[in-house]
Amino acid sequence: MKNYITLLLAFFMVAPLFAQDNMTVPLIEVEGFSEKKIAPDEATFQINLEEKAMKVTDAVAVINKKTQLLADALKKAKIKDYKLIADNYSVDVNRVYRGGTQRDSGYVARQSLRVVTNSKNEDLQKIVESIQGSGDMSFNLNFRISEATQKSLEDELLTAALRNAESRAQLIAQTLGIKSIRVHRVTLESQPVAFAYAKMEMMRTSADAASAPPLLNPDEQSLQKRVYVKYTY
Repeated sequence: MKNYITLLLAFFMVAPLFAQDNMTVPLIEVEGFSEKKIAPDEATFQINLEEKAMKVTDAVAVINKKTQLLADALKKAKIKDYKLIADNYSVDVNRVYRGGTQRDSGYVARQSLRVVTNSKNEDLQKIVESIQGSGDMSFNLNFRISEATQKSLEDELLTAALRNAESRAQLIAQTLGIKSIRVHRVTLESQPVAFAYAKMEMMRTSADAASAPPLLNPDEQSLQKRVYVKYTY
């Protein structure tokens, strides 16, 4: 407790100094920006399962059966380079509202499944067919830039953003007749921001539905980085 009070007092002592510093030191404040557009390298099939039953065990059993059917279908199709990920599992009371009154009517089990693979995987259509063969399921197919690719481009984007900030600051200084500037403070974003421009396909499939290839035409996506730099002169 004593250490906490000491830190709190130190903060209140230092905070006014920072505020005073910004008021008394002549500053040029600029935003540095960088952007890189690349093709998405990851495709994700998002599948949401839901089952209602009067008993928890019955609802869970059906969800588990559907999940296993999909896993078996993907394995049987010999699809290359994919991951089947199950998450966001939940079981809730199924509450029904009728005539302004509420009553419980069994339970509802929910499970989210994701089939993740490379966006250029030649087996994308096989994944669609595997989902179709596993029962009545809804899914979204979307494309994105993978986390690994985003991390690999972090340094490049940061360097470009810092150079952009420096260029802006130098332009301001030259225009105003300021002879020299130097960095006072830099604030960084934690990671690149990805803006998705990829087309997404909404599909409803069933075991007896006619198999049709999805429209796979992902657009480029944009990775952006911003930095905020204060220069003193």
